[in-house]
Amino acid sequence: MEGACVLEVDVNGEEKFFVDKNVLSRFSGRLSKLFGKTSVTGTSKTLKVIFHGLPGGPDAFELMTKFCYNNGSIQITPINTLLLHFIAHFMEMTHDLIMQTEKSLECIPYWTWCETLIAFQQCQEFFQASNSSGVLDKIIDSLVRRIVTASDTSPLSSSPDSSALRLSFDTRSTLSMRNSNHPSSWFEDLLILNSDTIEKFINCMVSRKVDHSTISRFLFYYLKHRNLNAPTDEKRKTTEIIIGLFYSLDTDSFSFKSLFGILRMSSSLDLSKCCRSRLESMVGSQIDEATLDSLLVSAADQGMQCLYDVNLVLRFLKYFLQSSVQICVKRLKKVGSLMDLYITEVAPDPKLKPSKFVALITALPDSSRESHDAMYRAIDMYLQVHSGLAQEEKMKICCAINYEKLSSESCKHLAGNSKFPSRTGIQALISQHSKLKNLLQVQDTNYLRKFRNSTHKEQQLNDTENEQVILYAKRVDISMEDDKLKAHLEGMQWKAMELEKICSKIQNQMTRIMKIKLCSPNGGLRSLPKLCS
Repeated sequence: MEGACVLEVDVNGEEKFFVDKNVLSRFSGRLSKLFGKTSVTGTSKTLKVIFHGLPGGPDAFELMTKFCYNNGSIQITPINTLLLHFIAHFMEMTHDLIMQTEKSLECIPYWTWCETLIAFQQCQEFFQASNSSGVLDKIIDSLVRRIVTASDTSPLSSSPDSSALRLSFDTRSTLSMRNSNHPSSWFEDLLILNSDTIEKFINCMVSRKVDHSTISRFLFYYLKHRNLNAPTDEKRKTTEIIIGLFYSLDTDSFSFKSLFGILRMSSSLDLSKCCRSRLESMVGSQIDEATLDSLLVSAADQGMQCLYDVNLVLRFLKYFLQSSVQICVKRLKKVGSLMDLYITEVAPDPKLKPSKFVALITALPDSSRESHDAMYRAIDMYLQVHSGLAQEEKMKICCAINYEKLSSESCKHLAGNSKFPSRTGIQALISQHSKLKNLLQVQDTNYLRKFRNSTHKEQQLNDTENEQVILYAKRVDISMEDDKLKAHLEGMQWKAMELEKICSKIQNQMTRIMKIKLCSPNGGLRSLPKLCS
């Protein structure tokens, strides 16, 4: 071409273009300013320009050259709008191209789901340009609005295993969704979200009032598939981001089982201390949904000598008690029953320190247990294995027992259990004696109340039939009531004598135990049975 000046353009080190400098400078203010200050000397007319970080890359530059060579005209579609928009601003193109791209961006709500996804991918590839220009926010808002519309017309089931959710992962349903303007399934399509955009996307969903259960199901799905074949560093980064997003959702939008799965999966990822604390607090707040097997986490990975990671369970309990100002009694008792099973399982561990065992059995308030029989059995097993404990350590452990919540059988067994300090046996007997005394008082009170109620009813009957009482007063045998009262009193005396006999037997038994302990050189301790495996 006569008078043409060849310009070599290196775009981001990815591709080179040879173009006419004069044609491009006519529409590009950036090139016009650049060459307006540069004089071409010598016989060579070839110039070279290197662009670093050109938004849109080679594809965008090629679209720009078509626009320039076509005398400032190009067809703008949803597929090329963003690329043209990015390079128009970067290359300081004529105002006409910028106006056309901005007009096209106003039509984002009318683009198809597939077109919007392609535009979203372009935003991710050139995040800095799309984020600073506000285009990324518009694309995300459009996608979220479509999800909200689809959820309103065909809401997903609240169950993660529901057929509706399984269909959302089906390839055929996803393909059919891509041909529609209102997607009813989007989990698989949004796996394209990266670490730069996932937070903005979820925050937009929250602001648009998308159901938190739906968001949490998507996050579980996203984490599972993104970490499938990813390197360790990427897994760690993705997991920490997802945990942070879970932390911003309602706690009832995810289950203990799902969160505990993330905890197990992330044990080898070396998460930050803050991130792991957040995850453990969410898991701990729902520990009432746990099973015994899920809590029996091996301590080998943490470098501890004991069999199970009791520190993790203690942290769970701490977060559970902190999760609410007033915990539901039903939930608290459910955790109490779970911990009875747990301490029974870990008690035979010879490496479990007394301080950790005491922390386990005292972690929950007394109201969490109706009975302390299970705790007594766990302590019995622990003392059987740790026979060398000092009396002070044994007393610290036994202080966790509420003797009032021990059954008669457990009290009787404890009174003759040589593994326990002698004071605990005395306390058990005192508790049992108190129970018997209270039982007698209750029976007496119940009889008197019954007798008074009976007398009151008879008095009311006499008041309503006053005339008949007067007519037949001479025929009433008052001695019958006296005989009835006398019989009841004799029965009560008999019961009192029986209870006194029982108390006497217990006291004799305790005296005999104390004499054996004082007289025996070994303190009356019997040989310990072998620990059951």
